[in-house]
Amino acid sequence: MEAMPLDPITCKLLLDWFVDLDTPECLRAELIEGELVVTLVPDGHHEHCVSRTVGQVHRRSPADMDFSANKGLLLRSTDGCPQDHVIPDGTFASKALQLYGGADPWMPCDGIALVLEVTSFKPQIDREAKRRCYARGGIPLYLLVDREASWTTLFSDPASGDYREVRAAAFGKPLALPEPFAFDLDTSDFL
Repeated sequence: MEAMPLDPITCKLLLDWFVDLDTPECLRAELIEGELVVTLVPDGHHEHCVSRTVGQVHRRSPADMDFSANKGLLLRSTDGCPQDHVIPDGTFASKALQLYGGADPWMPCDGIALVLEVTSFKPQIDREAKRRCYARGGIPLYLLVDREASWTTLFSDPASGDYREVRAAAFGKPLALPEPFAFDLDTSDFL
């Protein structure tokens, strides 16, 4: 679903309202392509998939990576919409960059090497809108663990508001992650 352009005053009002929003503990709010998206806090299987991915990156990747769960990212917006405020399930960045130390709750995405999403209550948002947001932000790699479809997909080579390369593996099959990760992600634990 493409976002409808908003006039500048409406964009500013929406952004101001969103920034001041006091979200209850059991909910998570994001502003994606001009739409307020509110979801429940993830379930245990969701967090299991996140944990297994993070563990493999830390054990198997030759690159020394930092990880942040649920880090708010500021991303370029689509035309006519306020700036996207997206909370991925996880972000990875080179430890040498020290991106997370002292970062604001909503930080720019510069230096993020990979964004991780595990589908939950609204999988279409992860598959489409968030994918476009991360590509517009120039994040090199987007890893989507799609629990509903039982597939893990790696999107790479962002350009013109989307990713130009896609690699996918059914749960149980390995998925090759490129540099700086440079290992085959074992997806058998996602079943």
